[in-house]
Amino acid sequence: MSVNLSKGQAISLEKQDGGTLTAVRMGLGWQAAKRRGLFGSRTRDIDLDASAVLFAGGEPMDVVFFRHLVSDDGSVRHTGDNRVGGAGQGGDDEAILVDLQRVPVHVDQIVFTVNSFTGQTFQEVQNAFCRLVDETNGQELARYTLAGGGDYTAQIMAKVHRADAGWTMTAIGAPASGRTFQDLMPAILPHL
Repeated sequence: MSVNLSKGQAISLEKQDGGTLTAVRMGLGWQAAKRRGLFGSRTRDIDLDASAVLFAGGEPMDVVFFRHLVSDDGSVRHTGDNRVGGAGQGGDDEAILVDLQRVPVHVDQIVFTVNSFTGQTFQEVQNAFCRLVDETNGQELARYTLAGGGDYTAQIMAKVHRADAGWTMTAIGAPASGRTFQDLMPAILPHL
């Protein structure tokens, strides 16, 4: 059963049977919002990019994004760049797979971001979401839906972080500005 997360809400990534998750997928989906023009409604492709920044003690250690598809240790991998979106409320347009058992012990947080590489604002995006899926059985565990658009080009979506003996996911949903994950680093740091 999936949990619809609200901004700031956290859930444990422990399985209902008491076991722990071993592999998760953070999926991102979106659609271009229809715009009214002189010749009727039209859409423009939106190139959103998902990234995962791995932190240890508040310091960035590695990043996975469309130009670096696999973390240096191999525990996190991006499935590839989607430059148009379109899944919206259905499947994932971009996904990042995390093998939680392989994440090095010094990495204590993985922050997931989304940014508009082409600089379009979220006013031009609709039906955007991120979701966490148990990669071993395909079950959706949690979903965070972006409500409304905004005059910003990026969002700090969520993070998974070590908590006691397991992992926890927290929905962040903080708007930011930037075309790449590097631009978002000052906006990420307060959420660690």
